[in-house]
Amino acid sequence: MLKALANSFKIPELKKRLLFTLGLLCAYRIGCYIPTPGIDGKALSEFFSQINRTQGGTLFGIMNMFSGGAMERLTVFALGIMPYISSSIILQLLTAVIPALEKIAKEGKSGYQKINQYTRYGTVILAIIQSYFIALWLEKLGMQEGIRIVSSPGLGFRLLTLITLTAGTIVLMWLGEQIQERGIGNGISLVITAGIISRIPAAIYELIVLLSPKNVSLRQIQPFTLLIMVVLLFGVIFSVTLITQGQRKIPVQYARRIVGRKVYGGQSTYIPLKVDTSGVIAIIFAQSIILFPATLASFIPNPAFQRFSQALVRGHFAYTFFYAILIIFFCYFYTAIVFNPIEVADNMKKYGGFIPGIRPGGSTAEFLDFVMTRITLAGALFVTFIAIFPDFLMAWLKVPYLVASFFGGTGILIVVGVMLDTMKQIESHLLMRHYEGFMKSGQFRGRR
Repeated sequence: MLKALANSFKIPELKKRLLFTLGLLCAYRIGCYIPTPGIDGKALSEFFSQINRTQGGTLFGIMNMFSGGAMERLTVFALGIMPYISSSIILQLLTAVIPALEKIAKEGKSGYQKINQYTRYGTVILAIIQSYFIALWLEKLGMQEGIRIVSSPGLGFRLLTLITLTAGTIVLMWLGEQIQERGIGNGISLVITAGIISRIPAAIYELIVLLSPKNVSLRQIQPFTLLIMVVLLFGVIFSVTLITQGQRKIPVQYARRIVGRKVYGGQSTYIPLKVDTSGVIAIIFAQSIILFPATLASFIPNPAFQRFSQALVRGHFAYTFFYAILIIFFCYFYTAIVFNPIEVADNMKKYGGFIPGIRPGGSTAEFLDFVMTRITLAGALFVTFIAIFPDFLMAWLKVPYLVASFFGGTGILIVVGVMLDTMKQIESHLLMRHYEGFMKSGQFRGRR
């Protein structure tokens, strides 16, 4: 692997792309420390630390993770790339239900550019809405908690915050698109991954603090517990890699056609059905739905709302139960959106393809739907386990949420998936120029 990384810098074009990507990611991390005017960053950071200690993470905790810690400091990149992700998911869902958008999406490159432009417009609208309500929340938070987070509340502060945070999101969107076009690819995903990885030093520092007391009885984490955590971490990464790469390959045979003196078709191929089609999107949907009402209720000074908010926090049975149900539901929902067995069967029939032993047309669609339903169940159960594993780790080993979050949940799925895709991109450049890839036995491929 080290040899492959060294070879990556021997190829001028690949070296240029890698350095360009690293440069833009460094610019992103610098922007995560530029504060928004009118905010007491220290007071806000203390408030977020209190939330994480008492509730184990809220909707703001998710935004903070995706922004690489910029949310708790309310820097210019506080919103992160979340508005773009939300806009992309919304456009993807609308494309499946609105015929006009579906027609545009099938127009090839021009259709892709139109959908991408609509996504940008949606990103700006969502960023404006989110930044304005964040400004209102900060003003109200300062009055409720008795802490001066906003130095000069009012219309001027709201407009300044709106412009600053919206502009920050637009800049991040532009950085991601530049990495996609002129860098190594996976631009938006790499921006998110860089933010998640940037929290590793803080997690390591917390571990050191918990291990630091010389008196064994005062230590919150024992060395044996740390060893268990390291073994679990490697096990989680290994299992996530297997499921992320896992595929069910459906064999497809194309009939041989003779047109004039030329013979077309006759080859064999396969349809790769991913075990985890939804990826991290199901977890994002489930977290947003279950934490949004709980986060709003926590700020309403009413006993009924406070009890509702406390019932939907990490570690509570109601939270874990509904969280798991929502993840499984959205795994099936998203898979149904992106994979249409009837359309796949019709395209196969149109070009003379068939699955051995299955009749073309309706029977093929039913077979694909049957197979996809079964493998999606396995993927959904695994994603659910990975999502709730940090909660069990917090209760079992008594570790902070920041540390436990690296053993499962959204972060580990994003980091592993993006790293695998990025390594595939680099390996394709290496193999094209007759260099060895990252694996001696072959290249990255889906596991059966």
